[in-house]
Amino acid sequence: MYLLRHIPFLRAVFNYSITAFGGPQVAVALMQNRFVQKRKDVTSEELLEYNAFCQLLPGASSTQTITLIAYKRGGTSLAFLALLVWILPATILMTSLAIITTHFELTSGLKSFVLLQPMAIGFLASAGLLLYKKAIKSTITFFIFLATAILTYVGFKTPWTIPIVIVLAGIITNFSGKRIPNDGPPPKKVKWSGLFIFLSLFICAGFLSEQATRQNWEYRKAFNLFENNYRFGSLVFGGGDVLIPMMYEQYVTRPKSNVVKKNKRDVLKLTSSEFLTGSGFVRAIPGPIFSIASYTGAVALKEMGIPAQILGAVIASMGVFLPSFFIVLFLFPLWQKLKKYAVFYRSLEGIYASIVGIMLGATFYLSMDVVMQLQAGDAIHWISFPIVFLASTYLLYYQKLAPQWIALSCVFMGTIFYLFS
Repeated sequence: MYLLRHIPFLRAVFNYSITAFGGPQVAVALMQNRFVQKRKDVTSEELLEYNAFCQLLPGASSTQTITLIAYKRGGTSLAFLALLVWILPATILMTSLAIITTHFELTSGLKSFVLLQPMAIGFLASAGLLLYKKAIKSTITFFIFLATAILTYVGFKTPWTIPIVIVLAGIITNFSGKRIPNDGPPPKKVKWSGLFIFLSLFICAGFLSEQATRQNWEYRKAFNLFENNYRFGSLVFGGGDVLIPMMYEQYVTRPKSNVVKKNKRDVLKLTSSEFLTGSGFVRAIPGPIFSIASYTGAVALKEMGIPAQILGAVIASMGVFLPSFFIVLFLFPLWQKLKKYAVFYRSLEGIYASIVGIMLGATFYLSMDVVMQLQAGDAIHWISFPIVFLASTYLLYYQKLAPQWIALSCVFMGTIFYLFS
């Protein structure tokens, strides 16, 4: 009965997972459309709060935000089910692509997804327009919004930019005299078991991985995969844009280092071409960028056969996503308790404004980034970029068209361009 009651919500999470193109910067846009406007699972203010809170944590922020939405609706059990549903499509796709690319050449097909980039930016712009009305209500919040947008644009590739501007925005509005309401749901009890499981897994994974390598266990690479990805998921601030360089260092650069060669360790390794192909794929499919772990896990075990590749993808996916789940569910009840204090409650006004500013800054940065990648003679894409961007923004914001139909249309048009170019 418990599961049946939440099937409509889990179906909504699945629909969201297959249309969530554009990475964490765009995720809040689609969540606003699906879980606020259509389903009313959370309010706009709650979504902004969840997103801001998750931006301050290590791990996959979009994954943590969807986990919190499910946690509010049905507790820890539903949060875990929602996590599985959210990551399943992307991890299956990345695992399949990893297996195919170890047997066939499949890189040119990425051109069919080229229109998803301006579409994703359009999704981000539409959410910014909608949330601007909710969060910007005074002169100080407007200036926070403007300053945050500029700082986000300038420091977009620096992993500490977003957490720093959120904290600064909260400090600025803390000087207001905003009243703390006495009503509202009481904060949930802090469950220390989440922290205990997180730390235990972190310590055990490191110990077993080292022992497996030193003693040359038969399945040592499975232990290495889990430890590497669990460490990534625990320590990465800044999302997928920071995760990918860390993985590149671990799987491509480190195996060539003098220390590894001297010790003659049989470490996990990928070629530069294999890794960069995977980083291209993960940008072209919907879902979390952290699903690149499924790809690297499968490719790293390519010499052991397809069953081992599937197992490697599962192990790597579990390792990279579990820390996000444990961290957010342990710390969120603490955050709810802290909100009852004036210093934290008054800061929320600035935090909400900073999130909208971050969305504007990300919109401009991603737009310029895509434009810079276009070749000078690529007239079709130069023309299609503003058309797709404006059309996506209009259809989502004004016409309330479901995101999946916009995404499918962009894939179809991209395929036509690719076939006839």
